[in-house]
Amino acid sequence: MTDAEQPIDLKIEQTNQRLKMAQMGLQVERRGQKLNLRGTLPPRPDGDRLRPYQQRISLGLPATTAGLKQIEQQAKIIAAQLIQNTFDWRDYLDPSKGGNLNAATLPEKIQAFERHFLAQPRRASHPASARTTWETAYAPYLRKLQTIAQTHPNLTLVEAIYATLRSTDPSSRSRQVCCTAMGALADFLELALPQELKNFWGSYSPNHTQSRNLPSDELIVQTYTQIPNLAWRFVYGVMAAYGLRNHEVFFCDYSALLSGCKDATVQVLSTTKTGSHEVWPFYPEWVEQFQLRNICLPSLNTDLSQTTLQRVGQQVTLQFRRYQLPFSPYDLRHAWAVRTIHFGLPDTVAARMMGHSVAIHTRTYHQWITRRDQQQAVETALSKSQLVAPSVSREER
Repeated sequence: MTDAEQPIDLKIEQTNQRLKMAQMGLQVERRGQKLNLRGTLPPRPDGDRLRPYQQRISLGLPATTAGLKQIEQQAKIIAAQLIQNTFDWRDYLDPSKGGNLNAATLPEKIQAFERHFLAQPRRASHPASARTTWETAYAPYLRKLQTIAQTHPNLTLVEAIYATLRSTDPSSRSRQVCCTAMGALADFLELALPQELKNFWGSYSPNHTQSRNLPSDELIVQTYTQIPNLAWRFVYGVMAAYGLRNHEVFFCDYSALLSGCKDATVQVLSTTKTGSHEVWPFYPEWVEQFQLRNICLPSLNTDLSQTTLQRVGQQVTLQFRRYQLPFSPYDLRHAWAVRTIHFGLPDTVAARMMGHSVAIHTRTYHQWITRRDQQQAVETALSKSQLVAPSVSREER
């Protein structure tokens, strides 16, 4: 120990005597040229301990007389927080570890929010789906928020949030998704928003979505023959027969098809957007017509530690465009949904096979039934009916 170090160490000892006499439960310690506090503290939010134990708070204060005065005052504040049960580790941890976000930059706050979002129990059990949700429904609007904040540095974060909302079309789905993302960020940062985000929700409603001009079943069959690559024919055929999402084709259990099972069901795996669910083919005849028992998938990177469900799905859309197919991959899924209505499949069953709620199913697909669909449904119902219309006798004519 040098002569220069002795005075500060002596002052630290004197400070600790005062803290001990005041029963603060905390002591100052010097580690190199920095001062820390040590005492029995609540478990850290990122740890696995359940009860208070001896821990160190790194405040980053210098081992100087001025730093010592600051840390003594901080010790009194923390001691009061411990007594009042208001101590929060987030006020003292580094932002990258979930700490004090008030002093963090906007990118650091968003990074912390991303970690928090993905670590939620209901999302952590389906990491690939959570990552896809983050990248499609949160990240784009948070990037827009950062751009607006950088372009207009005079805006507060709250003002930048409102500016981000106003940058979206009020009659669009984007406005509502943006509201969700900004609201979740504000909740995470514990920001008080003077105006409720529901006031910015806009006029968009899925009930008002325009019906699609879906391909007929005949066109779907004709288009299948236009695909030169066998692997992409398989992708197309599976999506047509089972109504799968783009990425789901690559995350399925096809063992029932391989075994020659009559039901020929496909099991969508839990790693997908909406988790595991079993799907039956409509039409069942397409299993043989599209040669779906010969499993033949294109070589794509499906390692979800390196890619996302969204990127896998984008490869399918890109391939449809390369082959200049007359409709999008999702049109096959939508056509499958409308087809199940013609078959008389209960909405609860069809919705389960599609991996979404009954409310979304009926709200989305029943409004897409065109006159052509209605005519087909009527003809099918009449052909199956055993009812015979009563006739008028000749005497009554």
